[in-house]
Amino acid sequence: MNPTEILKKEHKIVLVVLNAAEGEAKSIQSTGKVDANKISQMVDFFRNFTDKCHHAKEEGYLVPKMEERGISRESKPISFMLKEHIRGREKVKAIAEALPKAKRGDSSAIKSLKDNLSTYVQLLRGHIDREDNILFPMADRILTPEDQEALAEAFEKVEAEEMGEGVHEKYHQLAHDLAKEIDNDVR
Repeated sequence: MNPTEILKKEHKIVLVVLNAAEGEAKSIQSTGKVDANKISQMVDFFRNFTDKCHHAKEEGYLVPKMEERGISRESKPISFMLKEHIRGREKVKAIAEALPKAKRGDSSAIKSLKDNLSTYVQLLRGHIDREDNILFPMADRILTPEDQEALAEAFEKVEAEEMGEGVHEKYHQLAHDLAKEIDNDVR
């Protein structure tokens, strides 16, 4: 599997959790209640799988390799993507900071939590669409077969050494568990 296919596959897992986050934001809107455990799991997923694993692959390996092939970090698709990563981190931080007060019933924290969840979902859905349809096809056009192989190896290294053995799979399972909770809530 080439590196952009690996990243697209990870996007599908992220989208599952984004759907759960959207469902939670709607639940907060309608009930005013916060499922702190579920949101805490989402924050963990977004910080560790989405950012430390997925975004680390893009920022630490894909972007530098694209730069080697003549695409500047300052060029529109790359610079925009990197700015969105920063905005996403800010939203996840805001969610995490609002969670303890929201758990205690603080109405302004509950609103902040809901608003930041909703904004994060919208931000990342658009971000994923742009990467899948603009950035990754660009990468596929300019990267050599050797680049592709080196990136695939680097991605495996991120999962094994930086994330830890079995952690990637743990987050896949968490995404599926959150998806099941949504399906059960709808029934």
